[in-house]
Amino acid sequence: MCVCCPALRSRSRQPVKRYKKLLAEIFPKSHDGQSNERKIVKLCEYASKNPFRIPKIAKYLEERCYKELRSGNIRFVSIVAETYNKLLCICKEQMAYFSFNLLNVVTELLDDSKQDALLIIGCDTLTTFIYCQVDGTYTHNIENFVDKVCMLAHKTEDEHQKRGLRASSLRCLSAMVWFMGEFLHIFADFEKIVHATLDNYEMALQNDEDAERREAHHNWVDEVARCEGRGTPGVGGEFSPSHMTVRVRPEKKDPSLLTRDEIETPKVWAQICIQRMVDLAKESTTMRRVLDPMFVYFDTGKHWDPQHGLAPVVLSDMSSFVENPGDQQLILAGVVRHLDHKNVAHDTEMKCQIVLTASYLARQVRLEAVISDMGFVSDLFRHLRKSFQATAELDGDQELNMNAALQTSIETCLLETVRGIVDVRPLFDMMAITLEKLSPIRVVAGAVLASLIILAHVISVASISIHSQQVFPEALFIQLLKVMLHSDVEIRVGGHQIFCVLLIPKSVHARSDVFNHPRRGSSKSSSTFSSITALLEKLRLEIYGTKVKQESEKNDHQQLNKVKEERKHGTSHKNSPNMHIISSIVDRTSGPASLTETEQYFLRCNEDQIAQLLSALWIQVNLSDNLPANLEAIAHSFCLMLISSRRKNSNDSLVLKFFQLPLSIRKMSLDTNTGSLPPVYQRSLLVLSTAMLAFAAKLYHIAETHNFHNLLLESDVDPYLGISDNFQVYIKSQCEVKDYYEASDNEEALSTLLELRETAYESNKVVISILVESLSTITKFEADEIAKQLSEEFVPDEAFLFGTQSILGMDHIQKAAHSKETQSFDGDFSANSLVEDDAMSISSVADISRFLPKVSASPSPSMSNIVSIGQLLESALEVAGQVAGSSISTSPLPYSTMTNQCETFGTDTRKKLSNWLTYDNHSVQSNDTSPPALPATGRSSIDKVSCSEAALGSTPSSNPWLALRLPPASPFDNFLRAARG
Repeated sequence: MCVCCPALRSRSRQPVKRYKKLLAEIFPKSHDGQSNERKIVKLCEYASKNPFRIPKIAKYLEERCYKELRSGNIRFVSIVAETYNKLLCICKEQMAYFSFNLLNVVTELLDDSKQDALLIIGCDTLTTFIYCQVDGTYTHNIENFVDKVCMLAHKTEDEHQKRGLRASSLRCLSAMVWFMGEFLHIFADFEKIVHATLDNYEMALQNDEDAERREAHHNWVDEVARCEGRGTPGVGGEFSPSHMTVRVRPEKKDPSLLTRDEIETPKVWAQICIQRMVDLAKESTTMRRVLDPMFVYFDTGKHWDPQHGLAPVVLSDMSSFVENPGDQQLILAGVVRHLDHKNVAHDTEMKCQIVLTASYLARQVRLEAVISDMGFVSDLFRHLRKSFQATAELDGDQELNMNAALQTSIETCLLETVRGIVDVRPLFDMMAITLEKLSPIRVVAGAVLASLIILAHVISVASISIHSQQVFPEALFIQLLKVMLHSDVEIRVGGHQIFCVLLIPKSVHARSDVFNHPRRGSSKSSSTFSSITALLEKLRLEIYGTKVKQESEKNDHQQLNKVKEERKHGTSHKNSPNMHIISSIVDRTSGPASLTETEQYFLRCNEDQIAQLLSALWIQVNLSDNLPANLEAIAHSFCLMLISSRRKNSNDSLVLKFFQLPLSIRKMSLDTNTGSLPPVYQRSLLVLSTAMLAFAAKLYHIAETHNFHNLLLESDVDPYLGISDNFQVYIKSQCEVKDYYEASDNEEALSTLLELRETAYESNKVVISILVESLSTITKFEADEIAKQLSEEFVPDEAFLFGTQSILGMDHIQKAAHSKETQSFDGDFSANSLVEDDAMSISSVADISRFLPKVSASPSPSMSNIVSIGQLLESALEVAGQVAGSSISTSPLPYSTMTNQCETFGTDTRKKLSNWLTYDNHSVQSNDTSPPALPATGRSSIDKVSCSEAALGSTPSSNPWLALRLPPASPFDNFLRAARG
């Protein structure tokens, strides 16, 4: 009997049926009973010790789950899920044995279940499974659930009832984002996770204190919109500056420390998802993968509104969650880059809102760290340029207002960005490169200049408080000089404006927009610059508004309103705020300094740059196509340059040049014998020179300034230009610029100049005597030396004319000059006969002779032997061509032979040049006895070459052209130079 008893067999002692018993014990006897947690733990421990039993245990649990689902027993289904969760925790190393069954259960729960409780069980089980992963083995399986979980996370009509389900699904999505960051794999449907997260992201309610503070916060964007008589249509017409107040940094949520109520709150898990997305985006590529689907969501749902939209809140929180400041700048750069997206490329209103959101982020970034990545600044500048260009092409008022709102938004963003930049030199380089590649199309070039003026204002006013005064960037300075001499008259004015803005920002904050003169050009070309004045005033109010008293601001606004009324009625604007600002600067400069340099000045010009600027001004006044706006800009640049140089006490030579330049312009304006300059333009030059002389005299305390002014010009002679009480040149608002250069005006101007010329000689003598007497006490020069220099014509700086980055490369000057058919000794010189590579430089050199001083006119036939630079270079090219066509021996020569040939070549060259100089000097001296006359215009002859030594030997050749023919160019010249050096 004992042998036959089954209980005594050896097989009965093996734990074959123990797991079945444990599986039966984990379920309660009744449907309402509680699960036996102790038995569940015991079952899992048994499975960990007997892994070969795990597949049968998992299979049983899967089948039991299906059975309970068919019967609708949710309680037993939750026990199955709980058992799987315990298996995941205890048998993590044996996951491969039961993962397939677990995933089948989750799929069944998420696919066929219509009850929220079953869906929550499925999401929680999947969440636990994701957190238990140790490698990427199940990446594809997890990725298959993204679409299902995201559908559960979206809001529905019965939002309150679905609150727990959305919280559970978002908890699962946060686990997926964690998995992607942990194992460096971004799911293909990642954008669905982003959209589901944003769909549950809620803005924190503002407390009353924050609301009051934001309501009281003053912002200049609203002021500008109100001053322009329009709302800010880009942001709904009721734009409030509250978006500019940085939100309180949100507290980072730890999933393990959440309360029960927070666990059931969807917005808490949405924030955790955003936190983990920020952790996922650790480089620019992954940051773009995170931001791009967010931007698409914001575009589709119109969430960019800076006041009530979701985008500023989410992006601000992301910026707060970032630990590396460089990643904050990636977010800001991504927002700016989104302006080129197809969704918003043609939506100006949305663009405006996006830029305002970027402004908000820029303020937040700069308050926490220094902005080092400036790549997006060029993008903002590009969009500003496009906006100005579009202004010239738009016709409707609504479109124009929308475009103006976009410009205002970009200004806001640029200002906030530049404020966070410590080193702005790369921005100066960007400006220089932009000017160097200035488009030949007038509308495009005008838009570029308008945007550069705004950018210059932003850089200067945003950086003036944190930077010590620095020297004007050389590359940018050279490009500005070239723009001042551009072939287009309006572009020249833009160059002057940029220079003045960078030199003394506050001096031009309220300057009337010369591009937007009501009677200049077509309406479209003028409208390109229609909002510059308002934008510049906006910047001034932001920077300087907190530094003055409220009463001063009130008076300033009253003055602005008064000026606007004067312009509406066509009256003179000689008392514009621009004049008052310059007057106050002059008063502070001449008296005790009441302001520090950083309060008034941004950049400064060194002495070489001042000399080059004076040369550029001299060349520009010699361009006969200038309009009154150009002369106003020249006077403005001259005055500000004088103020800047006065602050740092320029050397005595420059001080004399400050007076020599306007005196030379005065002489040129009174010379009625030349036909190269129209009389109406000469009359305007007389006003310009008078204002420049009077301003310089006031700045250096020379004589009684108003008496000095009356001595130079007794009455108002020009209907286009006037001189204010502060000796500033201004355009008379009632003038018709389109009538400038008309024949009737030229006749009237010629008669005026003839009348003034009779009294000009006497006044010139008195003026020069006053200047000599005063300057002899100010400078180290003797009176005779000062009188000699002031009586001579202004000579452009050699470094400006012949330097490496000089005027030689500016072919547009020659185009402007030749268009007016100017007369010179080089009139027959044709650059078209030269090779293409040399055409630009040769023609430039030939044309520069127009701007050099003219020798005394004489009917002597010997003067005809004077050779122009163009002819000299033509001779050199001819000889060089002969050398290029001749055969050259390739056999090496001894060193001594080569040295002798080079020395002979140098001696012969110097001998021929000396013969020419001696002959030219003799010809000039033979005419020194003729009475002096006013120089014609300084535009048509070569500067006289002075010979400081005695005659150099040889008599001039019978054929002067042979003496001027240069020897052939040879590689041995460089060889000899290297051998001697």
